[in-house]
Amino acid sequence: MRNRKYPYYENPEIRNLKDLLSIKAEAHPEKAAFVYPAGHGGEVTKSYLDLYNDVNALGTWMYASKLQGRNIAIIGENSYEWIVTFFAVINGGGVAVAIDKGLPEDEIQILLKKGDCDAVMVSGAYKKKIRKKGGLRIYCMEDFQAYLEEGRGLLNKGRTDFRKYNVQSDKTAAILFTSGTSGFSKGVELTNRNIAFEINNTCKLFRLDGNVVAVLPFHHAFGLIVGIMMVLYYGTTVFINKSLKQVKNNMEEFQPQTLFLVPLFVEFFHRQIWAEIRKRGKEKAFRTLMKSTNAMRKIGIDVRKLTYDSIRKVFGGKLQYIICGGAPLDPMYVKEFRAWGIEILNGYGTTECSPCTAVNRPHHFLDGSVGQIVPGIDARITDEGEVVFRGDLVMKGYYNDPEATDQVLIDGWYHTGDLGHITDDGFIVLTGRKKNLIILSNGENISPEELEMDLARDEAVREVLVYDEQSKIIAEIFPDEEHLGDQAYFDALKDKVNKGRPLYKQIVRVKLRDVEFIKNASMKIVRHKNIFPQQ
Repeated sequence: MRNRKYPYYENPEIRNLKDLLSIKAEAHPEKAAFVYPAGHGGEVTKSYLDLYNDVNALGTWMYASKLQGRNIAIIGENSYEWIVTFFAVINGGGVAVAIDKGLPEDEIQILLKKGDCDAVMVSGAYKKKIRKKGGLRIYCMEDFQAYLEEGRGLLNKGRTDFRKYNVQSDKTAAILFTSGTSGFSKGVELTNRNIAFEINNTCKLFRLDGNVVAVLPFHHAFGLIVGIMMVLYYGTTVFINKSLKQVKNNMEEFQPQTLFLVPLFVEFFHRQIWAEIRKRGKEKAFRTLMKSTNAMRKIGIDVRKLTYDSIRKVFGGKLQYIICGGAPLDPMYVKEFRAWGIEILNGYGTTECSPCTAVNRPHHFLDGSVGQIVPGIDARITDEGEVVFRGDLVMKGYYNDPEATDQVLIDGWYHTGDLGHITDDGFIVLTGRKKNLIILSNGENISPEELEMDLARDEAVREVLVYDEQSKIIAEIFPDEEHLGDQAYFDALKDKVNKGRPLYKQIVRVKLRDVEFIKNASMKIVRHKNIFPQQ
């Protein structure tokens, strides 16, 4: 199919997350919703009916435990228990407060307080991070089966208050903390209306009909709403990856059709593939082969599936799509994965927009863009060049922070802080962040992202950050292992990147580091924690 506009997919709509579970349990009662590793080395399979029943059982237990309508934190590694808890809290009128398990103990305590949490459901591995204070009630996921059994017993005795709860569309359902690249975390309030609208409308752009391996953390909006809830909406199966060390094995075993990833994973897989090719001394021949198969595809002959079978086997052999979001992605990765028969559909969004606002489609895409605007929302570019959105996917606000809310929600429009433009076909092209702009003493404005992307294309660059130091452009680089401390190499790379650029856009100095940059949950480099005033 040619790259051109085509109709949106038509899907039955849900009103809320309670709808999502009941409709899918009725439509696919025996189909596997989740598969995950068991403690004894085997696997556990949970059908859509199992999921529906487990949520009702846990929710009924919560009601009996006087947790009805409470703010309940969820802290732990990706797990079936995490997902069931999230649904049970929301579907019973409570507020699910998702907290990053990897945060230091003091930061977790701050977020528990900031989220007005009455209770916390935590996995055993992270229970030691929770301090019982101020009446906080602590429940452990290791006791999950006991909670379910108690809930089932109450249901069998005729208790139906949880099941009969009438979901209020505009009541706060979840608080997801931003993990922004500047400033402190803010609690984004999302409602059932926000999440249902996001699922209904984003799924009009893409059709999922195969398995998914869930890699991204559930406390992150992209990993949870796009990577889990949308998959459930399609009625397919999720394999829950519990350890990044097992991702390769999980993919080989479960053979996903689609992966939801952030650029860091794409870059890692790309680097590993080329490292293996170079190890065999085949780089030049392989690049010639890619040019040949790309040329053949232009005249309607597609031999990618057979030619690049060894690469596809890295991902299980059936991978067709990678939905990528959370941070900028160099178009080079999109083109190379496409050459191997795997389409990367680059997307864009923020937690404040539930989170997806745009994504490229399988047969209608624009390389270098972050995709087509999700149908049903308004998007425009302000006079300052900022991308803003309006619609039912825009958050209710920042929890207990009206001042911060008023700074980004202006006349109903959410101001993203991102700079860009919208094409005539409705694709969003980003050019940088307002807060990241380097404003030199001569008045010139520079987006560091442009320089960072050019530097990052070099295989020796693991991570890079470009910033202003005394009106001079500095590139700070964390190299790959083979080039640690190799200043001469990176000075030469600087000269290569500078070539053809006006003087004011040229990098003056390269600094090398021997440790990774500090990153947030979506694996973006946190600028304010990595750039320090120079003495």
